[in-house]
Amino acid sequence: MKHFLNTQDWIRADLDALLADAARFKRDRIGDALKGRAIALVFFNPSMRTRTSFELGAFQLGGHAVVLQPGKDAWPIEFDLGAVMDGDTEEHIAEVARVLSRYVDLIGVRAFPKFVDWSADREDRVLKGFAKYSTVPVINMETITHPCQELAHALALQEHFGTPDLRGRKYVLTWTYHPKALNTAVANSALTIATRLGMDVTLLCPTPEYVLDERYMGWARQNVAESGGSFAVSHDIDAAYAGADVVYAKSWGALPYFGDWEKEKPVRDRYRHFIVDEAKMARTNDAVFSHCLPLRRNVKATDAVMDSPACIAIEEAENRLHVQKAVMAALVAQPSGMGSRE
Repeated sequence: MKHFLNTQDWIRADLDALLADAARFKRDRIGDALKGRAIALVFFNPSMRTRTSFELGAFQLGGHAVVLQPGKDAWPIEFDLGAVMDGDTEEHIAEVARVLSRYVDLIGVRAFPKFVDWSADREDRVLKGFAKYSTVPVINMETITHPCQELAHALALQEHFGTPDLRGRKYVLTWTYHPKALNTAVANSALTIATRLGMDVTLLCPTPEYVLDERYMGWARQNVAESGGSFAVSHDIDAAYAGADVVYAKSWGALPYFGDWEKEKPVRDRYRHFIVDEAKMARTNDAVFSHCLPLRRNVKATDAVMDSPACIAIEEAENRLHVQKAVMAALVAQPSGMGSRE
């Protein structure tokens, strides 16, 4: 049985098949690939696009989605093995995942880091707990990576350039300012999928403190070795934007300050000029711009950039619906021995 926890776990042929299926679902939205099937969508954090697209995706393919919010409309869950459960948690993941597996065909999980200790958060305990005990496929709806967003982004780029082959495109993943320190999940995922697709990728961030976790930097280097393209880190705005074909913006917190965001704030505040604006985009090769949304206008990107024909953020957001259909359909129909890099 195969889960969808990270795209890095999937062989390239299966990722290409998911993207092709997503394009087909975009053309023909109503189907029966999930007829008689159900998915439990377990949300530990708020959602708009993720919840809407998964619920509608299941419905449009003939399935049914059940939304659960542990600690709100479902019991709080314990994830530590051997825990003495005399606190706020009411049941253990060992029971939760196995019981849900008796009811549904798929389980989706959205659980952000606790933002206290990165060495603990990078273990992705909630997602891995569901995957360990579930007897049905588990889908990552965003934890410390966001693989569904990766596929939506990849599909939007393929549509924009009119080809599934994105090799040779200069791709800039740029940090942007935000008044709060945010999860690195989308940045981790953008770096992963861009290098996986063979693009020439530049990670642009203010200082070495904002470089991503070595796990994802290592994935990027591995992907370049396997798929071609290149990977570099830059702190030079002008050089990074020069000749770019794709600019993808995201804000994230610096890992050396993880759990101590007030200490990071004066550092972060010095780099408001990393905003994506018309002057920076003018340095590119008529680059396409995107963001995972939500986006704070005139903080991360200007109105002019967001409202320009080069912006495909809305197309990318729409594609969440279609790629998630492809993922759900593939997982319920998966043959034994589905391609894996593990």
